Amino acid sequence: MAILGTVLHLSPMVFATSTSRPFLPNQTHRNKPTTNSLSSPITSLTKCKTIDELKLFHHSLAKQGLDNDVSAITKLVARSCELGTRESLTFARQLFDVSYGSRYMYNSLIRGYASSGLCEEALLLFLRMMIDGVSPDKYTFPFGLSACAKSRTIRDGVQIHGLIVRMDYAKDLFVQNSLVHFYSECGELACARKVFDEMPQRNVVSWTSMICGYARRGFAKEAVDLFFDMMRSEDVRPNSVTMVCVISACAKLEDLEIGEKVHAFIRSSGVEVNDVMVSALVDMYMKCNDNDTAKHLFEQYGARNLDLCNAMASNYVRQGLTKEALDVLSLMMDSGVRPDRISTLSAISSCSQLKNVLLGKSCHGYVLRNGFESWDNVSNALIDMYMKCRKQDTAVKIFDRMMNKTVVTWNSIIAGYIENGDVDAAWETFNTMPEKNIVSWNTIIGGLVQEGMFEEAIEVFRSMQSEEGVDADGVTMMSIASACGHLGALDLAKWIYYYVEKNKIQLDVKLGTTLVDMFSRCGDPETALSIFDGLANRDVSAWTAAIRAMAMSGNAERAIGLFDEMIEQGLKPDGVVFVGALTACSHGGLVQQGKEIFESMEKVHGVSPEEVHYGCMVDLLGRAGLLEEALQLIKSMPLEPNDVIWNSLLAACRVQGNVEMAAYAAGKIQVLAPERTGSYVLLSNVYASAGRWNDVAKVRLSMKEKGLRKPPGTSLIEIRGKTHEFTSGDESHPEMPQIEAMLDEVSRELGHVPDLSSVLMDVDEQEKRFMLSRHSEKLAMAFGLISSNKGTRIRIVKNLRVCSDCHSFAKSASKVYNREIVLRDNNRFHFISQGKCSCNDFW
Repeated sequence: MAILGTVLHLSPMVFATSTSRPFLPNQTHRNKPTTNSLSSPITSLTKCKTIDELKLFHHSLAKQGLDNDVSAITKLVARSCELGTRESLTFARQLFDVSYGSRYMYNSLIRGYASSGLCEEALLLFLRMMIDGVSPDKYTFPFGLSACAKSRTIRDGVQIHGLIVRMDYAKDLFVQNSLVHFYSECGELACARKVFDEMPQRNVVSWTSMICGYARRGFAKEAVDLFFDMMRSEDVRPNSVTMVCVISACAKLEDLEIGEKVHAFIRSSGVEVNDVMVSALVDMYMKCNDNDTAKHLFEQYGARNLDLCNAMASNYVRQGLTKEALDVLSLMMDSGVRPDRISTLSAISSCSQLKNVLLGKSCHGYVLRNGFESWDNVSNALIDMYMKCRKQDTAVKIFDRMMNKTVVTWNSIIAGYIENGDVDAAWETFNTMPEKNIVSWNTIIGGLVQEGMFEEAIEVFRSMQSEEGVDADGVTMMSIASACGHLGALDLAKWIYYYVEKNKIQLDVKLGTTLVDMFSRCGDPETALSIFDGLANRDVSAWTAAIRAMAMSGNAERAIGLFDEMIEQGLKPDGVVFVGALTACSHGGLVQQGKEIFESMEKVHGVSPEEVHYGCMVDLLGRAGLLEEALQLIKSMPLEPNDVIWNSLLAACRVQGNVEMAAYAAGKIQVLAPERTGSYVLLSNVYASAGRWNDVAKVRLSMKEKGLRKPPGTSLIEIRGKTHEFTSGDESHPEMPQIEAMLDEVSRELGHVPDLSSVLMDVDEQEKRFMLSRHSEKLAMAFGLISSNKGTRIRIVKNLRVCSDCHSFAKSASKVYNREIVLRDNNRFHFISQGKCSCNDFW
């Protein structure tokens, strides 16, 4: 409730009074001192520096019979308020309460209370002043507004503003500046700007209050624009406070060009450069990624400035330059500057990034010796550091000892559990949190996605929406979109995109890129490309997602077209985008274009090929049947080929049926990665395709001895928002009789002749036919035909590569039943319609 709620309803006498109320006759006569008697004590009052000296001074007044002298007591009250301690203010109030309350006394006390943060006392005294009929002046109002600004009591400030207008002080520059400051501090920037714009005259305080108001409230551009408006004003020059606020705004904008202009003005204008300004400049340059200029300023002004060192170290940590951060802190200590809490935070964060537990323990010891553990952010940083260093027990002990666990503390321990792979502990802690914020939900959802628990992550998101009513943000939607992409659930993907648009969540480049990737994984490349086209600022990651979307959908020409367009726009490709382009060439059989792109990596773009790029080239050449060329490329590599590259060659040998080279590649893999199950499976399949069943048996026996198992083929299909999972050979689905009937019907209608070579087991033909009919993608396809409306698209996600028989089966089914079938395997998408597939049978 506003303290000054009744002020505007006081007697009109208050507003008619222009001076303090007159002294009573007997007071005036009794308290009138002689000049000689006062001169000595009043002169000595200015020398009083402590409350004891003030009380001693008061005692000396009493001894001289001057303890009722209005002038002396007024000066004593003012001096007590200037000290600004709670004890001195209590003493001033005691003197005030037993004496005549003049306007000067009121102003002194209100100012003293406001300056010391005792804002409620200041406002209550302001109210008492009005009730006593003492008229405020142009000093009273700013002191009262200062109390309102510090306590963020907007209603009381608005009441004072009303008094200012009624008492005709609204044109006083001092009062107007106080109003601008009050409204700015309370976040009412529109009101502050209205007062500012209506001021007939402005000084540096006016401009600084408005500029700082914008800068501190996140309106950095408005702050900078107003500063340049100020520069165009001939009669006002900024001071150091103005410049610090403007520099801070430039840092938030991360606009180096504007920051350099502001710095140039400082050098040319003669504004006094102090330590705070230098620290702000260093922070600005580092936020704008101009570390060289920041470092030059740091060296110029030396390492004995604590704030400057902290600005350098904290920004180095933010940029991931932990060694540089620690060098700054070391130089600071060598210069005799004692690290404070902020310095310690930078040191602990550096240890977290380096995962250096020994140095982290040293920082922890410094924290304990200096009593910093009572600061929540320091303890939170220690929890994070120990979690990153895999010292979970120590982190939990710090957490348990904390007396004041904030929501940030709980989020830190949950994030640590997730980082250490302990999802159960993270989930248990999350459920016991006394208070959750959006970061809490984002942390647990992100952790579930990180651990591959995609359906669980989506369920938590739904709970967050329905039970808790928490509004998701861009970070939430990135995690959910990622989960949806891995599940390949297009209906859910469409809902996620609708949710983002409906709730006006900012579609920045990160979220936009995640949505592009989501739709590409869900088999909707058109929507993926539409979102990409709508992004305002597309970075290399966004282009990579779009290229990958086209590659996965089999549109290799469009993927390469996007790659060329990105380069034409002046973006420098990185290693990741080259993987996308080479993958597109591999899926599309564009051998020559793939070779040209690979050769351009280092020669044209300065990107050294890594193992993954060689793997793409081996895959490209192998798919095209150029196995010898692929093998020569591996042997000519400047890097030692890893198991992934040899596996690419082995997979190509499986497609081309080259038994000898397959065995050679498999031997290399078994040396580099003996636990890699896929290589054994591929080699077994190569032998099986060649009818070498004794070799098949040897490979499978070797797998059994090593405890390796081939993962079963599984396929997912989403029907009416529910996901159904089928496993090859599994007949446990409740609608299995209908599925079997549908499979029989499809076989009769299609006249499908099974490709028995797809069965890589030494069994009779009848058994092979049965095994083929129970492949997971066929079960999912049959279920889709009986469970969805005629003409609707069937979407299936398989964990392994689709076999040639199922691929042929899907093409025939699409034509006979007039259905579009979208089949995503672990390699690419197959968009099948009217008997044709987007892969052109090249996969």
